[in-house]
Formats: sequence, structure tokens, C-alpha cells
Amino acid sequence: MDSVSRAAEIHPSSIIADGARIGHGVKVGPWCSVGPDVVIEDGAHLIANVIIDGRTRIGPGVVCYPFTTIGLAPQDLKYRGEPTRCIIGARTVVREHVTIHRGTATGSGVTRVGDDCLIMANSHIAHDCTLGNGVIIVNNVVMGGHVTIGDQARIMGAAALHQFVRIGHAALVGGVCGVEADVIPYGSVLGNRARLVGLHWIWLKRNGVRPDEMHRLRRAFRALYPRAMDDEKAAFSHRLAGVRAEYGDEAKVAEILEFIEAPSHRGLVRVAGGGAASIESDGV
Repeated sequence: MDSVSRAAEIHPSSIIADGARIGHGVKVGPWCSVGPDVVIEDGAHLIANVIIDGRTRIGPGVVCYPFTTIGLAPQDLKYRGEPTRCIIGARTVVREHVTIHRGTATGSGVTRVGDDCLIMANSHIAHDCTLGNGVIIVNNVVMGGHVTIGDQARIMGAAALHQFVRIGHAALVGGVCGVEADVIPYGSVLGNRARLVGLHWIWLKRNGVRPDEMHRLRRAFRALYPRAMDDEKAAFSHRLAGVRAEYGDEAKVAEILEFIEAPSHRGLVRVAGGGAASIESDGV
């Protein structure tokens, strides 16, 4: 890709800055603006009124709907114009009014959205966030800087994610949920302040997890988070060791244990009280 591919379709009202690299089969609709350090890979489509700036790479087959902005400066008072980056993975769909900011020099230096994601309207992905592959962000979700979201996670509408929070692989965050701490892989959280209410059973069923494995996952979860949470906080380490000894050979259990033991800025989401209902639908 030397500059603008001859096979690209660019509406005459759009502005493509000198230095931008536009791939084969790219479509740029009316009233778009593409900055000089932007790379748009083959087959991407900017429908209309899309602004892309900074050192941003838009992957092949990405679709950006009207009034999205990608790669603009972060909302961080420490940012001084450093040449940080923003990367959007292949085939990701970015819907109307989404904002995705580039990274910061004090963070990882890059904001990254994986392949095959769906970012629904009016959502905000802040500086230095990392989203895995196949993530779905539903309308009006907002996140602070440095959030990490694992592959196949689902964040329901109007949820708010605190900066530095980690959302595990295939976890489910309920709608209008404030998440102030980390959510384990396959975990489901609900509430005004997120509380862990179970595992994301619907995702597990839809993705080929066998019934016997589901039963072992359920037993492991209940051993780690018993219904009667009268134990002292220090007892969690004993439960962790017990689950590792009995269920640690299960790949998904091992993934959860590894997540729990990884470094964290925010700690883990607390478990809900006994009256909370588990989530039985991923909402999309």
C-alpha cells in the first residue's frame, strides 16, 4: 500500500490527507476525514461522516457507520501529543456515534480492538483499552482508560467500566451495570454496582461445552463461591487451593484460576448475595 489504491472508491466530499494509505476495495462515503498517518486496509468501508486521525490502522473489512471518530487524542490531561496508536481489527463493525481514542505514552501506547467485534451505537472506548476478538459492546457502554476485555465477552447496554478493570474471556456484564473490579472468565455480573451472580451458561452451551464439563464447572464455581458466604475473606485462598486441587485439570477452570491470580489494579468483583438471580441470556 503506497498511498491511495486506484481501486478505492472515495466520495469527492471526503478529505484524505497526504500520507494516508488506503487499500484495495476501500469505500469512503461522503463527508469523511482521514488523517495523514492513517492506514485503512483492503475492503474497509467508511459509510459517511467518519473521522479517523492519528497513527491509526483500520483492519480489512472493517465497517464504520456515520459520526464515528477513531484515533483522536485521548481524554487524559497528561497527554502531550505523543505519537501513540489505535488499531481496529479485521471485520469489526463500529456503529453510529462511537468514539475510540488512541493510547497514551503513560499507558501501553495503543488502543486495540480485536477482530470480528461489534461496537454498538454511542459507546466509548477510552485510551489504552484492549478488546479481544469477537467482543460485543452494546449501546451506550462507556469505559475508562486501560480496560482489558477478553475474547467473546459481552457488555450489555449502558454498562460503565472503571479504568484498569479486566473483563475475562466470554464474561457477561449486565445492562446499566457499574463495574469497579475484575470479572472472571465466563463470569456473569449484574447490579448497579456489579456483583458476580454465576457463570455465563448460555455462552458456554452455545459454544459446545459438554454437559459433563458444565457440571464440573458448576461444582468448581460453587466451591470457589459457596452460596453461604459466611467465610472470612482470608478463606478465599483456601477455597482457591481446593478448587485447583480438585478441578485444576479442567481447561476453563484453570483459565479462571490463572485470571484470579494475575496482577490486578482493581481486585475481583464481589459475589452477589444469595437472593440474586443468575443471567440466562446474553441479550443479543
